[in-house]
Amino acid sequence: MSEDDERQQCPPSDLEFVSNKARNCNATGSGSGHPEFQSAYPDQVLENVLENVLHFLTSKRDRNAASLVCKSWYRVEALTRSELFIGNCYAVSPARATARFARVRDLHLKGKPRFADFNLMPPDWGAHFNPWALAMAKAYPWLEKVHLKRMSVTDDDLATLAELFLGFKELVLVCCDGFGTSGLAIFVNKCRQLKVLDLIESEVSDDESDWISCFPEGESHLESLIFDCVECHINFEALERLVARSPSLKKLRLNRYVSIEQLYRLMIRAPQLTHLGTGSFSPSEIAGQDDQEPDYVNAFAACKSLVCLSGFREIIPDYLPAIFPVCENLTSLNFSYANITAEQLKPIIRKCHKLQIFWVHDSICDEGLQAVAVTCKELRELRVFPVDAREDSDGPVSEVGLQAISEGCRKLQSILYFCQRMTNAAVIAMSKNCPDLVVFRLCIMGRHRDDHVTGEPMDDGFGAIVMNCKKLTRLAVSGLLTDKAFDYIGRHGKLVRTLSVAFAGDSDMGLKYVLEGCPRLQKLEIRDSPFGDAALRSGLHHYYT
Repeated sequence: MSEDDERQQCPPSDLEFVSNKARNCNATGSGSGHPEFQSAYPDQVLENVLENVLHFLTSKRDRNAASLVCKSWYRVEALTRSELFIGNCYAVSPARATARFARVRDLHLKGKPRFADFNLMPPDWGAHFNPWALAMAKAYPWLEKVHLKRMSVTDDDLATLAELFLGFKELVLVCCDGFGTSGLAIFVNKCRQLKVLDLIESEVSDDESDWISCFPEGESHLESLIFDCVECHINFEALERLVARSPSLKKLRLNRYVSIEQLYRLMIRAPQLTHLGTGSFSPSEIAGQDDQEPDYVNAFAACKSLVCLSGFREIIPDYLPAIFPVCENLTSLNFSYANITAEQLKPIIRKCHKLQIFWVHDSICDEGLQAVAVTCKELRELRVFPVDAREDSDGPVSEVGLQAISEGCRKLQSILYFCQRMTNAAVIAMSKNCPDLVVFRLCIMGRHRDDHVTGEPMDDGFGAIVMNCKKLTRLAVSGLLTDKAFDYIGRHGKLVRTLSVAFAGDSDMGLKYVLEGCPRLQKLEIRDSPFGDAALRSGLHHYYT
């Protein structure tokens, strides 16, 4: 490798930057005969110190604040930033971003709004990754990591990442589309240092390409492989060989085409796993009646490090006792693809004393949530999704489950709760019992639903949340709300950065209260609410994104 090639694959170093500045120092004679050095930058020493300090500043908000201090800090912060987060791919051009930040190794990029998840965006809306891929290929040949969310990614984009970034190690695609198994085949074959390939809730077209078998032979560097969203059969024998030669593999999430028998074979080859997505968690259709079933209990018991469990896409409840040995150590459990009942959940949840993250369907009813509240005292995040999201459905969870959680899980920091009926009293109780809430998303699916006990609007409930939860940064409101609720948000939601409003509000005044009263607001999502242009224009001077 030539010296020029080596320079191209490595970002410019701090020393190189400092030495270039040093060359600008002019030595001139003085009356005393001693050389006098004059820096091109009066605060050069401070800049050098600042460079070293900023290397330890990892929070993107702290870095943004540092870059606004003065021109010198702006320049040095850009020089030392290796991780670039862009929350809106249209907020800045690829050329502008690469010109300012010259040493990026890790790019996080978001595209379409969240409403795209509910098919509320045109199919060709945009958010194409291609301009970014081409710009990065020129500016960052040393790029190692790309995390994309709601972006349109083509097979050619995947080929660009694999062919032009020789040290590429990590690709995470969340809710992305536009690519298929043939693009994955090219990507995994050419990324010989790949450590992470996470495909999460993305749409992957089936090109009938055997992409799993395209991973290079020999010992793999893989640490995480997630493909539970890939809706096509995979070459299981190739997957089994890949897992066997990946000693560093910690995270593995399988799709619905992996049976519980195949899961067993993978688990005995990778007992070091910490995160596991089980696939279907049901037997193969071709399994023989007389075949002796593997010892699933022992397979799970051998995974001593397992702390995160998900999958269960086509669950057979009779197999659930197999996970009992790992429940004691679980910190995260995701049943959001499993339509299980409260009776099926109870024997499991009673063993999950360390659980901090729990995702589940509302099929567990209020009774299941009450069981969670009794055991899971360390719970930090809860998401309850609807089995039936229709507005006129009979939701099986209500204020009873919410109040039980608030009374039993007082360390809760984040909640997403879909329901059909709610009361102000239950929401107020949560605001008092869980004051550390950072995220509160209550989705009452029927439009303009009031407090089903008192018949009053839900104003006081949401008002209590913003008044009592001082750390709140994300809020989703629904149900029957008047301008009074938005007045509460404007007066007390001083840290709110993301607000989602669905089927709520009386008039433009409600939105004005929010826009003029929430100085930190960065993201506003409104669906089917009566706000006009005048309200939308008010308070725009608060925005910086």
